[in-house]
Amino acid sequence: MKLWAGRFESDIDATVDAFNASLSVDKRFYKEDILGSCAHATMLGAKNVISKEDADKIVDGLLGILSDIESGKLEIQDAEDIHSFVELTLTERIGDAGKRLHTARSRNDQVATDMRFHMMNEIKAVKKSLLDVIKIIRDKAMEHTTTLMSGYTHLQRAQPISLAHHLLAYVEMFRRDVDKLDDCYKRTASLPLGSAALAGTTYPIDRGMVAEKLGFLSVCRNSIDGVSDRDFVIEFASILATVMMHLSRFSEEVILWCSWEFKYMELNDSFSTGSSIMPQKKNPDIAELVRGKCGRVYGNLMSILTVMKAIPLAYNKDMQEDKEGVFDSIDTVKECLLLFGEMLKTSTFNLKNLREGAGRGFINATDVADYLTVKGVPFRTAYKITGELVAYSIKADKTLETLSLEEYKSFSDVFDNDVYDAVNLDNCLKRRNSYGGAGTAKEQLRELDEYLEKIDG
Repeated sequence: MKLWAGRFESDIDATVDAFNASLSVDKRFYKEDILGSCAHATMLGAKNVISKEDADKIVDGLLGILSDIESGKLEIQDAEDIHSFVELTLTERIGDAGKRLHTARSRNDQVATDMRFHMMNEIKAVKKSLLDVIKIIRDKAMEHTTTLMSGYTHLQRAQPISLAHHLLAYVEMFRRDVDKLDDCYKRTASLPLGSAALAGTTYPIDRGMVAEKLGFLSVCRNSIDGVSDRDFVIEFASILATVMMHLSRFSEEVILWCSWEFKYMELNDSFSTGSSIMPQKKNPDIAELVRGKCGRVYGNLMSILTVMKAIPLAYNKDMQEDKEGVFDSIDTVKECLLLFGEMLKTSTFNLKNLREGAGRGFINATDVADYLTVKGVPFRTAYKITGELVAYSIKADKTLETLSLEEYKSFSDVFDNDVYDAVNLDNCLKRRNSYGGAGTAKEQLRELDEYLEKIDG
């Protein structure tokens, strides 16, 4: 029997019934639905909207349903949605008391509450997964604070950095994602229950009591907004898309670094695959799949944005489409974070190739220009002289480290023996000690440890 039966004189068409149903998707938040109903029933009993005896029977019945679902004794099936399943099962078990559960609420505020409650738990889960990846990157970076490599712009060798500094750039991206999740949580944890269908209720309910019992931080201030807002889903989906964008960028570098053209990185065999026809191949499929799944998460964000773009107030059935996409994004991001983190943890870096890569491409050219500038040469003049030196070195098949002093002096009398100290790549790295610079990886790691200790504490 439908919860809304009564107004209708004939049964719903079977095809329409299947099209209208959402149980296959919203059964995911059965626990939130049951716990939300427990809090609602407790409040109804405390406010004498229903008897304390009925409230207790309802709560005991609901907890029994929860236990049976989680043990596998009770299968979620044969209902329009999870709310119907729980309420109908409850009524079958405890009788008329179960029919009082829905007093002072609607499925509109109930589903909004379930969705927010579930998103709150998933935000916490994604945050934990992000922090796990941050810790893995931290551990890798600690091993490579003095591992020299070339930094790139336009995929061209640019300036000397450490591998740790490069890895820690992704930590900063993921830390911003963590901050966004924290902010999103605050806006998500606003309780819609009590908004009823759209206009609130005539019963003397205590929304604050329910919010406190469920761990919500506030209650929705406007009942229409309470049932028709899905901004929190869009915000979470947007953050998930950003997380995937960051993972995709990192994956792209893993893919490049594992290629023979770079050979900076080696993936563990357990996180690689081979070719069905080319026996020499070792493919970075995990990184490629993470990169590919980024588009899928983008699509889910666009889907919910499009669903919500022209819906008049208050609730409309279109909003049933808010779940599937964001649930898929959540599962995709959590899986990608887990696998990417384990892939990175078990990988190794080719220090010889990283160093040799840094030795080619004149990544210390800026240091030559800075050397001349310190000695009084205007920067633009110093820049021109250095460019001419690089052009000469390319023709002579030399590097800035292997040019003779005579060759240097043929471009400017300012050059002296101390130029070799200036172009030494290790020195170039150490001298980049401005706040956040390439030579400050150890300081960045110390600050990161403080950040993680504060969060874990």
